[in-house]
Amino acid sequence: MFDTLTRRLSGTFAKLTGRTKLTPEMLDDALAEIRVALLEADVALPVVKKLMADIREKSIGVKIVEGTRPAETVAKIVYDELVAILGGENVAPEISGPQIIMLVGLQGTGKTTTAGKLALHYKKQGRTVLLASTDIYRPSAREQLEMLAKQTGVDSLPIIEKEKPTDIAKRALKTFNLLPPTSYLIVDTAGRLQIDDALMEELAQLKKILNPTEILLTADAMAGQESLNVARAFNERVVITGLVMTRADGDARGGAVLSMKVETGAPVLWVGTGEKLDALSQFHAERVASQILGMGDVVSLVEKASEHISEKDAEKMMTKMFSGDYNLNDMMHQIRQIKKMGSIGGLLKLIPGMSQMGAALKDKATDGAINKQLAILQSMTAAERVHPEIIFAARKQRIASGSGASIRDVEQLLKNYEKMKSQLHQFSKFGNPDQLMDMMKKAGEDAPNN
Repeated sequence: MFDTLTRRLSGTFAKLTGRTKLTPEMLDDALAEIRVALLEADVALPVVKKLMADIREKSIGVKIVEGTRPAETVAKIVYDELVAILGGENVAPEISGPQIIMLVGLQGTGKTTTAGKLALHYKKQGRTVLLASTDIYRPSAREQLEMLAKQTGVDSLPIIEKEKPTDIAKRALKTFNLLPPTSYLIVDTAGRLQIDDALMEELAQLKKILNPTEILLTADAMAGQESLNVARAFNERVVITGLVMTRADGDARGGAVLSMKVETGAPVLWVGTGEKLDALSQFHAERVASQILGMGDVVSLVEKASEHISEKDAEKMMTKMFSGDYNLNDMMHQIRQIKKMGSIGGLLKLIPGMSQMGAALKDKATDGAINKQLAILQSMTAAERVHPEIIFAARKQRIASGSGASIRDVEQLLKNYEKMKSQLHQFSKFGNPDQLMDMMKKAGEDAPNN
């Protein structure tokens, strides 16, 4: 999401690079290109007009701070305006008391899958979760939610045939009231291919029965400006409290996020980034604005790493770095850890200065290359991984045949290994592992809680 917008804005700022003064003509040209970029990204025209007016007002006569350039100044102004429109840190509330979340949206926007993802998120926090579906219209909708409940290890409301949505809601609420006071009830409601009065009336009745803590609208990031009308209609009838952007991992232009936030006033709380149940992340305006402007998102990268790499593993690898005792077994372990974190292109987008490379890479191709390296390493013997210096021609041939790769692929992997080992040796000169681990832990403790 936002890849097209990122490319266009990066090109705009690049034209200002090298300039020492921001002239009115330069500003007009930059704003014209930013306007086109936003419109192409499906940002609604009223939102674009507001954004342009605010940027112009703050840019005219702005004092170029010593040590900065016009490109950096304009990028900072655009960043601040994006954060302001997106609403700052729109973090989903973590409240200790009982919570009832009602998911609404059109059919096919990912409500049911989102219910399962939210259930997994809150289960990881130690909460008791009950899933319930009032969708009696879509074939096997309730069975699908029941299956997701089993996959996440949470309870689901037993299915009773020919039960009305309002009766399901009443039964779900009765069951929920018997659970511990820190529990979550997540209700998946029915959708339609388009908004109609029957759908809205049913949602209004369910809202009255459930009195939900949150009413979250799931919106497909691929839907473009159509999402704006959908958000407006749902907000008028049931008053949504938050937005969930689904399919954000695709080729969506993403401008609908800006438009829907301005239209409804409801914060974007969650972003779905894949089909897997753990592919759900909290929405942070500052981080998204950084990614849009190609500035990366180191915080998200660190969080993603911490989810899949334990402190024990990190300390072990740190010790390896400083001792020089780094072999192909360590390389294989690192590749497996990277695979757990997601696609290579997606990770590159989080690294400052690497977003354009991440957008250009095809996930399928880069992930295929990673899988090939893993296959080569797995085709080696234990002795070869510990002592790669014994891998000569005959061994290379055997490894290549066993992994479905070429001898050149094997040689390239060994070359990459030697380069990595050399870099780690250089890294070890910066201090000792205990000092570095203490520094990393302190940085984590000082980071703001989200």
